[in-house]
Amino acid sequence: MSTASVSAALARPFAGISEERRRAILTTLVAIFAVLFPLVHNDQGDIDSMANAAIFASLALGLNIVVGFTGLLDLGYAAFFAIGAYTYGILNSFQLHPDWSSFWVVFEHLGLVAKFPGSAGGSVVHFTLSFWIGLPLAALVAASCGVVFGAPTLRLKGDYLAIVTLGFGEIVPIVFRNWASLTNGAAGLNGVGAPHLLGYNFGVNATPYYYVAIVLVGVLIFASIRLRESRIGRAWMAIREDEIAAGAMGVNRTRFKLLAFATGAAFAGLTGVLFIAKLQTATPDMFDFPVSVMILVMIVFGGIGSVWGAVAGAVILQLLQSWWLPQLSSLVDSLGRAIGSPWLANLDFTQGIELIFGIILVFMMLYRRQGLIPAYRPPSALSFEQQHAVVQRGFGELKLSALGSAAGEDTSLTIRGATVKFGGLTALNAVDIDVPTGGVVAVIGPNGSGKSTLFNVITGLVPAESGSIRFRGEEILGLHDYQILERGIARTFQNIRLFPTLTVLQNVMIGQHARLRTGPLGAVLRLPGTRREEKAAIDWAMEIIAIFGNRLTPRAGQSVSGLSYANRRRTEISRALASRPKLLLLDEPTAGMNPAETLELAEQIKALKELGLTVLLIEHKLDVVTTLADTVYVLDHGEVIAYGKPDEVRQNEEVLRAYLGRNAQAATAGTVEAEHVA
Repeated sequence: MSTASVSAALARPFAGISEERRRAILTTLVAIFAVLFPLVHNDQGDIDSMANAAIFASLALGLNIVVGFTGLLDLGYAAFFAIGAYTYGILNSFQLHPDWSSFWVVFEHLGLVAKFPGSAGGSVVHFTLSFWIGLPLAALVAASCGVVFGAPTLRLKGDYLAIVTLGFGEIVPIVFRNWASLTNGAAGLNGVGAPHLLGYNFGVNATPYYYVAIVLVGVLIFASIRLRESRIGRAWMAIREDEIAAGAMGVNRTRFKLLAFATGAAFAGLTGVLFIAKLQTATPDMFDFPVSVMILVMIVFGGIGSVWGAVAGAVILQLLQSWWLPQLSSLVDSLGRAIGSPWLANLDFTQGIELIFGIILVFMMLYRRQGLIPAYRPPSALSFEQQHAVVQRGFGELKLSALGSAAGEDTSLTIRGATVKFGGLTALNAVDIDVPTGGVVAVIGPNGSGKSTLFNVITGLVPAESGSIRFRGEEILGLHDYQILERGIARTFQNIRLFPTLTVLQNVMIGQHARLRTGPLGAVLRLPGTRREEKAAIDWAMEIIAIFGNRLTPRAGQSVSGLSYANRRRTEISRALASRPKLLLLDEPTAGMNPAETLELAEQIKALKELGLTVLLIEHKLDVVTTLADTVYVLDHGEVIAYGKPDEVRQNEEVLRAYLGRNAQAATAGTVEAEHVA
């Protein structure tokens, strides 16, 4: 029997169980195993190894938020681990002992300090910060350090960010090694107090630390999943997939990068407290660069962006280092002594752990880049019935009252003297355009005439040298892209910019980012108000998707990377509409579509106009422009060379000359050709 047949036979009993149900069953079984392990296997060494594995799982979950969710390559993550550990260690050891004074009496009553006799007479302070207070305190300190470090550096990308974080990861241990008065230098902290719970002293017994580590991992898994499936997580994943598109959809990239960095740092700070409490000592060498690399390898091995993958990768690799490799080394040593081989008798696999991790990483990159437990699994293909299901398409039943411009305003967008230069090239030169409320204005022109630059300057992606852009009476020139989206201007891109690994529904929901208010705490707690907001967001997204009938509705749960070009374009338009815009900017929406698809989309854009939505359109197909536009502006070399009704513009001599490169008389007979080129 083949391997595939065996797999199918094993999977058959579970075929009728939904994926969510299977996940719940598996989670329950893992939790039961974790709780019972110390009871059925009372070996303190193995329990300690499992506790260490849980500690590294907590670290992997934190780094997974930074690297997996947000796409920020952090090579100095162990620095926050060290900051959390030293925060608690310094406040619960004999490292600092200032002279006793009345100032400390209040803290003594709170149990945070104790009065000890000094070596030179008098009394000194001994810090006795509770482990349970140290956990949130260290998380707060580490998160604050993450914000302070990230604020000036997170504007960097890719390799530059990796190098800067690597430097930070190296600096922190050096500071701890040389600040002897605070950290005891290279000798490290000693005498860190063991935790107490209900009068029970943890001491050096591995079991209570194991259970605390298991609870910590469970809490961080819960928080990670809740964050990933919220407005916060969607913003992080949008930044990871395409920063420009994320900003255009209302995501404040700097703020959410800082939030990801601070959240990951807080996870590391919490874990550092448990780590130093278990060891009751800490030295700077425990937090050097190899620790950061090891944690990164864990999430790559488990699956970047996968919550359960990060846990699985950390547990497997940590047990490999602390449990399985020592046992394998012992077996090989015994074999070497039995056969008289000094080389085998002295072989220690744990000495080459960095090499082994490197080999594992290479193999994962070659044969399974998505990791052991991928963050994204491609959904099964749609059935014939699903693809051809009749889904009501149209706008009559949709609740699109939030779309359209405010009544009483004659002009939605006013552009005066907009000038954009790239070095010595003038992309836009004193452009004046008026977009009336509720109308459709088209911008046409030859390739390179400045049409997309016009959209970019309106939406804040490109700065202008001079000029004014007023939307509904407010000056928007100089605002950030996310601020412009918040004011009601949404756009699509000439080259489709979606978030490829996310589903159609997730892409469209990201368009609502600026209209939702859930914060990190609300995302984790998911109180009734948050649940209502999320449900309303899903309902609105599905209504927008329903505009395109069975083109998108059956595919709402599919990754957009697997869609046809036309459906990706429809998804991008849906995402822009989901932001409830007052002005919609469409950059060549029908490009790449066949005539039937072009006609269908043109009808849908026309329906949006009838609902009162103001549209500014870039389009190369003059039949679409003639059908939709009330007014047409023609750009050439960054200047407006003509504007007016579509039929008037088509006969304009300057327009014909710009497109065909000859005088109007010679071009009159080529009007049909001009339509095709335009």
